[in-house]
Amino acid sequence: MEYTEVMVRYGELSTKGKNRKDFINRLASNVEKVLKDFPQIEFHPRHDRMHIVLNGASFKDVDQRLKKVFGIQTYSPAIKIPKTLEDIEKTSLELMQETFKPGMTFKVNTKRSDHKFEYDTNQLNNLVGDYLFDHMDGLKAEMKHPDLVLRIEVRQDAVYISNQLLHGVGGMPVGTAGKAVMMLSGGIDSPVASWLALKRGVDIEMVHFFSPPYTTEKALAKAKELTGILANYAGKINFIAVPFAEIQETIKEKLPEGYLMTVQRRFMLQLADRIRAQRSGWAIFNGESVGQVASQTLQSMVAINDVTTTPVIRPVATMDKTEIIAKAEEIGTFDLSIQPFEDCCTIFAPPRPKTKPKLEKAREYEARLDVEGLIERAMAGIEITPIYPNEKFLDDKAQEDADLL
Repeated sequence: MEYTEVMVRYGELSTKGKNRKDFINRLASNVEKVLKDFPQIEFHPRHDRMHIVLNGASFKDVDQRLKKVFGIQTYSPAIKIPKTLEDIEKTSLELMQETFKPGMTFKVNTKRSDHKFEYDTNQLNNLVGDYLFDHMDGLKAEMKHPDLVLRIEVRQDAVYISNQLLHGVGGMPVGTAGKAVMMLSGGIDSPVASWLALKRGVDIEMVHFFSPPYTTEKALAKAKELTGILANYAGKINFIAVPFAEIQETIKEKLPEGYLMTVQRRFMLQLADRIRAQRSGWAIFNGESVGQVASQTLQSMVAINDVTTTPVIRPVATMDKTEIIAKAEEIGTFDLSIQPFEDCCTIFAPPRPKTKPKLEKAREYEARLDVEGLIERAMAGIEITPIYPNEKFLDDKAQEDADLL
């Protein structure tokens, strides 16, 4: 059937009190962005739900976009019809015939804001229910937990009918929690952490460290393409590439092997913090999971976090690897994350990194270096790329090479 509109119901927005209007407006703006390819669509945000008038746009295409917009709890495609019993019965039957499967239960649920309409809610429930039983086989009514709910809304202008309740991703509209930077590697964890940050309404910009000639253009392209997948949930994400080779070479040349990783991560955090300040962000996010690798023990985190007072938020900190992998598969980043292009975190990894580094030692070793000069030169070389949903950066040959490894 050709649906005429979509009724969108909000998630946590209903709990936001005085800020509710701002949250709803942000959600409406985000929905408009993801549906910008459909100029005929109209948007009508209201205090309790949003109405999207399709004006001929395909609901199937719109559905693919809406299911990735944070802040939407549920939504239903609906059909607008004239306010006559004949139209209500005919449309209800067509909708049920299209969606009903053998063994399903159903009920009719009518709401009426036009109290001058000739039938009240109970009468409509009974009339439509009887009509469906007369024209369909195998129907079974269930009032408490039906498989299908045929919703009929009688408004002043028309009647609206729907029988699908589709679930969105929930969360908060992206942008309502402020701006932050995300330390994105090419691995499994940081894209999942990025998705979780977006779900809480954080407008993130990706900070990615690359070390040519030690890392390849393919590794950089992989990180950008991961950002393109995540942009499905945000509309657009800025990707900030930071040259890191000089810093890594200097650390490897001048510092003890056991502290290479600790000091390297301290530099990364300082650079991320500088970029955050320049870009008016409030926090730093990363994909660290407690105890997963040497740099992610609690002692390591203390030695690394020492370089900033900015909040460092770790969305996957307490998740098992299997949980992180499951979420990566769900959001579509896993297959790309496991492509074996070396990033800057692996090329200079020492064979025996300190798992319990001393903060005083980390400070002492770092002080031997020209910290400010190294950071300034890295900052001077950053490149910012706006990345849009599903934007591709890896060519087919790169994918073939990865598949062979």
